[in-house]
Amino acid sequence: MRTVVVVPTYQEAENVERFLRAVRATVPAVDLAVVDDDSPDGTGQIADRVGAELGRVEVIHRPGKEGLGAAYRQGFRWAIDAGYDVVVQMDCDFSHDPAVIPELLSAVDDGVDCAIGSRYVPGGSTPGWPLHRRLLSRYGNRYTAFVLQLPIRDTTGGFRAYRAATLEAIDIDGTRANGYAFQNETAFRMVHAGLRLDELPITFVDRAEGTSKMSVKIMAESMARVTLWGIKLRLRHWRQRRA
Repeated sequence: MRTVVVVPTYQEAENVERFLRAVRATVPAVDLAVVDDDSPDGTGQIADRVGAELGRVEVIHRPGKEGLGAAYRQGFRWAIDAGYDVVVQMDCDFSHDPAVIPELLSAVDDGVDCAIGSRYVPGGSTPGWPLHRRLLSRYGNRYTAFVLQLPIRDTTGGFRAYRAATLEAIDIDGTRANGYAFQNETAFRMVHAGLRLDELPITFVDRAEGTSKMSVKIMAESMARVTLWGIKLRLRHWRQRRA
């Protein structure tokens, strides 16, 4: 299966070269696509230089910072149009270990429509997180799973391998979330489209270089969208029962 790793970047100059080399060393047959939101620290230019050396690295230069979801939508569309069979999404900051990519691809090869790297299935972990962050993340995921009726423990996980057909089936171009709610939205669409998902345990470590993009605004957007989608879902079920 032709596979590409799509990674969105903004201000990742400290990480992007090491990331590209690590992925290529781990899975030499896999291509890469960097979707850079015009990083002022030169991330896109570093990716151009390293990509020219490594080969089979596409760098998509976006005109400005429009959010994670917008970057993934463009990167996924590029991958689908380029004819890839499997699309891997992950972070550039090494919170997602490139060594896990073969495990995700193996699950897809075994028949799942999307393999999710999960912090919250047995064997998954978040070493070094303070208690308040563990509780916020874990219960935020539980709230999302309950409200959206998702049989997924890590709904916000951003380390996934999708079949290209899965992205088409959920109308990836029609997604609307731009922050981390994008992960919730794609999970919601996959589950309610009846697609087969599998969660594999991962160890999620905090970035060593650069700064986190998470903010209160992003978290608020995620919870607001999840609640709205949950209300719409229940209204739809109520109308179906009344029909």
